[in-house]
Amino acid sequence: MSTTDAFAQAGKLAVMQNVHGTMEFLQKFPPFNQMESAHLAYLVENCLLRFYGRGESIIKPSDGPVEHFYIVKQGRVVGERPHSAKRGTETTFEIAGGECFPLAALLGERATRTEHLAGEDTFCLLLAKPAFVRLFALSGPFRDFALRGVSSLLDQVNQQVQLRAVETLGAQYSLDTRLIDLAVRQPIACPPQMPLRDAVRLMHENQVGSIVIVDEQQRPQGIFTLRDLRRVIADACADLGQSIAELMTQEPFHLPPDASAFDAAIAMTERHIAHVCVVDDGRLRGVVSERDLFSLQRVDLVHLARTIRHAGRVETLAALRNDIQRLVDSMLAHGASSTQITHIITLLNDHTVCRVIELAIEALGDPGLPFTWLCFGSEGRREQTLHTDQDNGILFEARDAAEAAAIRGRLLPLAERINQDLATCGFELCRGRIMASNPELCLSRQEWSRRFAGFIREATPESLLGSSIYFDLRTVWGDRESCEQLRREVLAQVADNRLFQRLMADNALRQRPPVGRFRDFVVARKGAEKDTLDLKVQGLTPFVDGARLLALAHGIDSCNTLERLRQLVAHEVIDAQDGAAFEEAYHFIQQTRMQQHQQQARQGLPFSNRLDPDSLNHLDRRILRESFRQAQRLQASLALRYQL
Repeated sequence: MSTTDAFAQAGKLAVMQNVHGTMEFLQKFPPFNQMESAHLAYLVENCLLRFYGRGESIIKPSDGPVEHFYIVKQGRVVGERPHSAKRGTETTFEIAGGECFPLAALLGERATRTEHLAGEDTFCLLLAKPAFVRLFALSGPFRDFALRGVSSLLDQVNQQVQLRAVETLGAQYSLDTRLIDLAVRQPIACPPQMPLRDAVRLMHENQVGSIVIVDEQQRPQGIFTLRDLRRVIADACADLGQSIAELMTQEPFHLPPDASAFDAAIAMTERHIAHVCVVDDGRLRGVVSERDLFSLQRVDLVHLARTIRHAGRVETLAALRNDIQRLVDSMLAHGASSTQITHIITLLNDHTVCRVIELAIEALGDPGLPFTWLCFGSEGRREQTLHTDQDNGILFEARDAAEAAAIRGRLLPLAERINQDLATCGFELCRGRIMASNPELCLSRQEWSRRFAGFIREATPESLLGSSIYFDLRTVWGDRESCEQLRREVLAQVADNRLFQRLMADNALRQRPPVGRFRDFVVARKGAEKDTLDLKVQGLTPFVDGARLLALAHGIDSCNTLERLRQLVAHEVIDAQDGAAFEEAYHFIQQTRMQQHQQQARQGLPFSNRLDPDSLNHLDRRILRESFRQAQRLQASLALRYQL
């Protein structure tokens, strides 16, 4: 018997002797914890156990097509790739106990593109390709995991959250429900010439709050709702014999059948409507009402938005923050995505800000000067959570510096009242005074243009720390065109200034993700923050800063981080697979952060972004670590792109 055969026999014997212990070990990790016992036993019985000394190569591109499936039994495996701009290599990932590799290469019947090395003394279980192929055919959970990789881990987390919610509330919930599945009943429609009295009778008989007016091809021409009926009744001269076409709301808003309930909820909230038509190929397929969404949400988003927009006092708006908290609690409990939740929080916050501005104008009197209320930072990116402070400013038009100063003098008292009222509503005053009541942030469009030009022309690493927030700006209240014109100017200036881009890149590398080469997480070692890491600063900020830089450098006007990543993929600035991985990682870190805020609120604790990773279960720890590594990869690509 050759030495190789003897080694293989000894390794197989070692595993066979410890089948039970190895199965217990694997059952702690996905996908092995979901596999049938017989299939898991097959895997263990066909594995070899091999030792790799620290620094030893396990597989590398020159080895040719991969012949084994590897599971780390003990130790740590690192992936190394040649650095295209520098001599040597760079670490692209780390794999710890219970994790496996290299699935993509194995399924693609190709060589790995990355050399896998033992980061320390390491034991791996090796499953030969023929046994892997058989197991792939036998086990559904194993097959799904192999095909979907990290995505399946995230899905498992979401499924667990949703299952817990079903057990708690006894009903399915999903704002991802397709509209065609939500609009189950035949839509109630009528021709344009139908008299009002007949249309109202049809609504009453079918117990619906709307009727859609369609032509002969079933194409929507208008909609008539109970709100319209109240308006007609209030008109003493209304004629019930009038055709419905004379009273309907023309060109009703519509969405396609595959749009989600979330899309409908956002549309209703933004447009102040209570019904959305479902239209396919121009023809009416259904109607989704505010009541349909209420059956999903348990808290009525559309009604809540309407209540905010009609609140008569700031104290009422402050009280409504509790309803927003309950809505977020409900959505989190039912597994809604962090993207959906931050979008809804931002939308409701926008409504609150608009109403605060309107109430302040009613209280102090209309200054008679048109102005635009700007927001920056997370609010500008539509990424707000319940724990937020104020980052805002005012933009107005003025002919010259003298007129700008006069207008500023009249607007600042109003801005001060608005900032204070927002604080009453739960939006903390900004410690850095990034608020409209600061004279430096109540500016004419020309003054804002000069301010941004100064940011770009006179940028230093230190000044960028304070100015980056302004590059995520949008309009909340007032005319949008002035803000859009300002944004276009900024994009043009940044795209032409490579030095500024390089400084932004350097700034984007300041906050390093909290993972190291020799341990799972890098946590604070002393003080009140001992054994914790910062989900926002160390986890989300690298994605926010990286996406902002690349978007500005390539003329992409989106502000939202995930939308920026998608646009960067569309413009072929970043690879599609990398973009998907960055998006997934950002989503998970944000989800973890929001769940922590929810727990803190329930316990009456102050909001904090600091997390003890030991408080997470194994699956969440594993995904969080991988998410931080994706942030590292984004930063590594920036360092390479800008030669830092």
